[in-house]
Amino acid sequence: MTIEAEKHGDLRRRIAELGPWFHNLRIEGIETAPDHFLGDYPSFKWRHFKDVVPADLKGWSVLDIGCNAGFYSLEMKRRNADRVVAIDTDPHYLRQAEFVAAQSGVDIELRQMSVYDIAQLKEKFDLVIFMGVLYHLRHPLLALDLLREHVVRDLMLFQCMQRGAETIPELANDYDFSERSIFDRPDYPKLFFIESRYAGDPTNWFIPNKAAAEAMLRSAGFTILQNPEPEVYLLGCGERDYAIEIPSILSGSNSG
Repeated sequence: MTIEAEKHGDLRRRIAELGPWFHNLRIEGIETAPDHFLGDYPSFKWRHFKDVVPADLKGWSVLDIGCNAGFYSLEMKRRNADRVVAIDTDPHYLRQAEFVAAQSGVDIELRQMSVYDIAQLKEKFDLVIFMGVLYHLRHPLLALDLLREHVVRDLMLFQCMQRGAETIPELANDYDFSERSIFDRPDYPKLFFIESRYAGDPTNWFIPNKAAAEAMLRSAGFTILQNPEPEVYLLGCGERDYAIEIPSILSGSNSG
């Protein structure tokens, strides 16, 4: 066996030891999750909306929330982002991300932290990535309010699983207390609550239809700039709903 083949075998063993992987990454030609049930995930999705992110992020700071094994963090470093901070609550995923960053020779700041603790960062970022997280949260609107208040300076790349109607209704700003039929419309903004599991995952809590996803974003003070593919949005900062109580207290839970 050649030295090169031995190194390749060691790398393959290390990748296996760090499994299971949810991100299918390629490390020196070795795929981390070649049998992923979604296919070549998240690469195949990224190809559909990658052009909404500037090709050169020189001078930019990026926060990747729920970074998993670091696919999007790595892509931001490939686009010359000066600084990438990646957070996740799961130490298993952070070990994977640390390994991937080391193998790729890039500097990614990894922290074990919940989205509810982001005020502790005491910093706003040029781009925040919040992909595939919202439906795993017990308090999704609180998370959006915290993001808008504490870490999003200009732009946020957002994705959330959606189910139900995909159309956007035309709604009045107010309805009389006696109005009930509006809530029977399939396209009325709805959050489906998952009491037990969905897709075998006990952390799938709230799944919005398209109208609810967009309404929640607007309510929290985000402006939809682009919707390059279903479930994915590039957001800017706009005006919050007048009735929002702005979160300002630093949380101490789930931080590392």
